[in-house]
Amino acid sequence: MTSCAPPRVQGPSGLGTTAARLVHDPGYAERPWGNGTAPPLYVPVVERINDALADEVDDRLVAWAGSCGFVDDELVQLRKAGFGRLVTLAHVDTDDPDRLLIAAQMNAAWWAADDRYADDTEQGATPTELPPRLALVMAAMDPVAPAGEFSKQLDEALRADPILVALNSGVGHMTRHGSPAQVQRVCYSTFAMFVSWNAYAAWRYTGAYPPAWEYLAARQHDSFYTSMTLVDIVGGYELPANLYYDPRVRQALTQAGTASVMVNDLHSVEKDAADEKPVCNMVLQIAADRDCSIEEATEITVGLHNDLVHDFEAGHHALAAVPSLELQRFLRGVRAWMGGGFEWHATNPRYRS
Repeated sequence: MTSCAPPRVQGPSGLGTTAARLVHDPGYAERPWGNGTAPPLYVPVVERINDALADEVDDRLVAWAGSCGFVDDELVQLRKAGFGRLVTLAHVDTDDPDRLLIAAQMNAAWWAADDRYADDTEQGATPTELPPRLALVMAAMDPVAPAGEFSKQLDEALRADPILVALNSGVGHMTRHGSPAQVQRVCYSTFAMFVSWNAYAAWRYTGAYPPAWEYLAARQHDSFYTSMTLVDIVGGYELPANLYYDPRVRQALTQAGTASVMVNDLHSVEKDAADEKPVCNMVLQIAADRDCSIEEATEITVGLHNDLVHDFEAGHHALAAVPSLELQRFLRGVRAWMGGGFEWHATNPRYRS
């Protein structure tokens, strides 16, 4: 991993500026997306664009991925994906590239597992192989206790797959910056996400795709909520568990994560529909459910997204009365993630080809 002084960022950052950041409210805006023909998406305003910092994180990410066993075109594609840019857009309360690298590593590894294990048939995703693959992912992220002779084959398997190596290494990096409670929060939100992945695999295998309401129930546990669990670790503080899991806070985070993943579904429709075993996608589920056009289903999904963002906004305002600087900083970080996540999807080649 390279080491250098952090690049300059646009505007102040760090703990000393937290109060000022909380007072300044960049707000929300309606943003056009895609080819501009669909209704706009209501999203938080992007708070930081810093291409130099993003490039630094991406450089470190590619070097790390090479050490995990990814090679040649895989590294080229990883660099093009721009996960360093994603986390720089989304995690705005730090300019430390090492902390941003935590989020870049975990998001890149989650995406790789999603593509290769769950979604993309051309990359080897097979519904019947997904559950045992995810069982090994859990062992890579949250190591199981030694079991004598039975541990040898497990250790060999965990070292043989670059995705498993990456997830183990990413959690190791996270552990150096976060508390045990924070690390387990990330692990167990990931494992909850895997339940939804297995549901999608069953639907794809049988061809019995679910109605939109059932897909959405699964999607709310397979959302960017998982990425948002990293907000305070990357920011260098800890939101106490009793606040993190407060029902009002959890609802707000679920709304934010689901709204952000609807952005992903909207940008992924064409790619998802083209797979030989079509991927579950809110737009596609609504179109099939209601026997309507993709355009009509897109409009309905945009409406759902915008309602979720408005609900998050209202919940965020209500929670402003809670006297916890950590909570206010965390909610601000979640809102920034939503705005940064939209910007990344709207400008990323993965969703424009």
